[in-house]
Amino acid sequence: MRPRAAVPYLTVGLPPLVLAAVGVTHPMHLTASTAEYWRNLHIGILAVFPLLGFAPWLILRGRGAVLSWLVGTLGFLYAAFYTALDVLAGIGAGGLRLDDMGRATGTVFGLGRDLGLVGSVALVLAATIAGVVAIASTGRPAIPGALLVVVGSVLFLRDHIYFPVGVLGQLFLAVGWVALLLAARSATRAPGSTPVVQDA
Repeated sequence: MRPRAAVPYLTVGLPPLVLAAVGVTHPMHLTASTAEYWRNLHIGILAVFPLLGFAPWLILRGRGAVLSWLVGTLGFLYAAFYTALDVLAGIGAGGLRLDDMGRATGTVFGLGRDLGLVGSVALVLAATIAGVVAIASTGRPAIPGALLVVVGSVLFLRDHIYFPVGVLGQLFLAVGWVALLLAARSATRAPGSTPVVQDA
């Protein structure tokens, strides 16, 4: 595979792999002893979380303006609202706990949870639409990838990146998105097929 042809696979596979690796070290609870790492961890992955919303659009690009705009909008909603969760419950709560303001963490956790739920649901919808359309246009080769991204996005909604379930969800997303790209690429190479996914 040419280096340029590998770009889409890295684009959809690398962010969830990074989040899975970070999730293995994510503290299960915010305490005085974990507060500094909790805060710094969320600062470190602040720019990684939004990248998850790019994968559904990349899978569906070239399959019609309506679908592209729909999953693009859902991806944007995910990125905006889930970033709010990361900032509030991650960076903010960690900073407050570190400064001995533990009582205030309940407020930012609650706000972050509510906003993050909007983003997580948007990602589940985007992943489901991308999976269904991929199966409809590519056929059975797309089924494993579609199942993985839907289950992975649901696990992300439920457990974020916490080990082990959240980490497993990120691994499902990484493998699923790459599998959908491979299925689409194989379909474009089949005799008489029309291209649906282009290499970046």
